Amino acid sequence: MHKLVGLIGYPLGHTVSPAMHNTAFTHLGIDYEYVPFEIESRDLSDGVNGLRALHVAGFNVTVPYKEKVIPLLDEVTELARIIGAVNTVLNQDGKLIGYNTDGAGFIESLKEDAKTDPKDKNVVVLGAGGASRAICVLLAENKVKSLTIVDLEEEKSADLAAYVNSYFGTKCSAVSVTSPDLQKAIKKADVLINCTPIGMRPKMDQSPLPKNTKLSAKLLVYDLVYNPQETKLLKEAEAAGCKTCSGLGMLVRQGALAFTIWTGEEAPVDIMSKAAEQAL
Repeated sequence: MHKLVGLIGYPLGHTVSPAMHNTAFTHLGIDYEYVPFEIESRDLSDGVNGLRALHVAGFNVTVPYKEKVIPLLDEVTELARIIGAVNTVLNQDGKLIGYNTDGAGFIESLKEDAKTDPKDKNVVVLGAGGASRAICVLLAENKVKSLTIVDLEEEKSADLAAYVNSYFGTKCSAVSVTSPDLQKAIKKADVLINCTPIGMRPKMDQSPLPKNTKLSAKLLVYDLVYNPQETKLLKEAEAAGCKTCSGLGMLVRQGALAFTIWTGEEAPVDIMSKAAEQAL
């Protein structure tokens, strides 16, 4: 029986998810199809109920609905509740269950693509939005030594730091992007992660770091932005002798986890990765 899965968000623009998932479905010979659904904010509730009525097998949730979708679901997993964001929904006989595969997809990519275990590492995270939230929670769960969260809105990073602290007792602090403490944190760090959209097409000439920020060669710089695959931040990091990793690995691995939730099949990660690269 033909099954439909999809993606909701607004605006969706160019998404590589359909190519990634549809190639994987074809490769495994399973009768699923992945379709993007652009839903405006005022129509979110109707849109989610419409997908339920269409008996879709499930759907991904992207910006700006990862938090807003939660009250429209029947249940969310414990991890998605702690993160406070959902990016994958399973339709189980009309019951919509929310998951978050972002954080786990990131940790898998960090270990597999960047060959780095976060345990006992000092980590600086740029941005305090939905993606950052998922990543910070999973980093804390994976026992990082310290976590510094950086955002333009100081209150946002302070709130997230306090939240992660209260749950995991991780040594977690907040720093403003304009503060000299940012350079100190980066100097001490083993891993720097960009969870902001800065550097993404079409604004490829921008970096999330203030001018003249020094990066040391021992640093791993991971940029969640995957379009372009080599952002200004990653170019600067490479020039400083740092190890770098693009966000395509996280996109593929969070997608592979969603694929398994919907189909019960093991996702063909290599096939999905190649399809995502070609779609870019």
